[in-house]
Amino acid sequence: MSSPSHVAETPITDRNELVATLASGEKPQAQWRIGTEHEKFGFRLDDLRPPTFDGDRGIEALLNGLTRFGWDPVQEDGRTIALLRDNASVTLEPAGQLELSGAAVETIHQTCVETGTHLNEVAQVAGELQLGFLGMGFQPKWTRDEMPWMPKGRYKIMREYMPKVGTLGLDMMTRTCTVQVNLDYATEADMVKKFRVSLALQPIATALFADSPFTEGAPNGYQSYRSHIWTDTDNDRTGMLDFVFEDGFGYERYVDYLLDVPMYFSYRDGKYHDASGQSFRDFMVGKLPVLPGQLPTLRDWSDHMTTAFPEVRLKKYLEMRGADAGPWSRLCALPAFWVGLLYDDAALDAAWDLVRDFSLVERNVLRDGVPRHGLKLPFRNGTVLDLSREALKIAVAGLKRRAARNADGQDESKFLEVLQEIVDSGLTPADRKLALFHGEWGGNIDPVFREFAY
Repeated sequence: MSSPSHVAETPITDRNELVATLASGEKPQAQWRIGTEHEKFGFRLDDLRPPTFDGDRGIEALLNGLTRFGWDPVQEDGRTIALLRDNASVTLEPAGQLELSGAAVETIHQTCVETGTHLNEVAQVAGELQLGFLGMGFQPKWTRDEMPWMPKGRYKIMREYMPKVGTLGLDMMTRTCTVQVNLDYATEADMVKKFRVSLALQPIATALFADSPFTEGAPNGYQSYRSHIWTDTDNDRTGMLDFVFEDGFGYERYVDYLLDVPMYFSYRDGKYHDASGQSFRDFMVGKLPVLPGQLPTLRDWSDHMTTAFPEVRLKKYLEMRGADAGPWSRLCALPAFWVGLLYDDAALDAAWDLVRDFSLVERNVLRDGVPRHGLKLPFRNGTVLDLSREALKIAVAGLKRRAARNADGQDESKFLEVLQEIVDSGLTPADRKLALFHGEWGGNIDPVFREFAY
């Protein structure tokens, strides 16, 4: 989740300005970039509990320790809550999950180096504090009530609002971690095609990256419980966005969707004003109850765009939001998968051919079934594994045609080898952890923190 947007305080007076904001994201292909974000769970090495914000071994101490590497601290009410460096940021999720929002880079090689550098820096500081970090989609051991809360104003508002609109929203906030990639588009038509392909294939990414099979120390019956969480978080702002596949979809239709998403807050003068459940449409005409007579600014709109949580999200770029967090190799594989599919014209055409005849019902069957069944979910005359195999083949070919090579002459398709292993074996990361749990771990979840820590 985001910190307050760094956008001008320009008042919005017309809906067309909101449409223009999305259109302003258009870039020629030579300027397309890759922005990768990932979250991870912190834990104390001695008792495996998540660190609190305060204290000598707290999250704030970790953030302050990271400033030795040239990160600039960001403060709220005098407390360090985020870091900035070279167009990248380190931020906190509600329960202290640590997020790297990477800079916009040209190749997967660069994003993988960036991620590895960050993980190394975190490991150095965390080791001094006797902390570790784990990449999974859902907190495998601790209950919701045992998770700490970070002192960020927007999280207080969301914490109070979530139980009013779903049963799992607080779990989403405190016990989930994801990896996502943000990708560019050239025109409105290009955005529409990429949106449709990535939305239809998002369940494939969920299956390939499924890594959240435990809740409170026991198997929960899901491959990706993190993905299931979103089905009962807040239906006003989540889901598959069926309208994306309707004739005439474009920037205007997405703006109308966002205008109908209830607000969470407005950030003014260094303070979060609770606008939970209120209407941005009312805000546009100066009738927002919490700020009567005031009009929204472009920063309000930018903040509001971050409070919609569909499977694919449009801002000035497209965000792929379907995958569980995981180890470094899969943090590099996620952007490689989507860049391979979306940044090569032939691959994008092939991916569209793969999904173009999916019906509305089929798309939602995939979305609803994959969290529990993963690659084994039946689909048409096969399974999701068959779809994943085809999608991965297209992505590999797309990266090979991109031919973005590192100093050793390797192209970006090498980052998909970890996914190829999953497809070849038919076993997800969740399957492998379940086998360990029922086997050598003897029904004890604690070894996951040792064996799968960064």
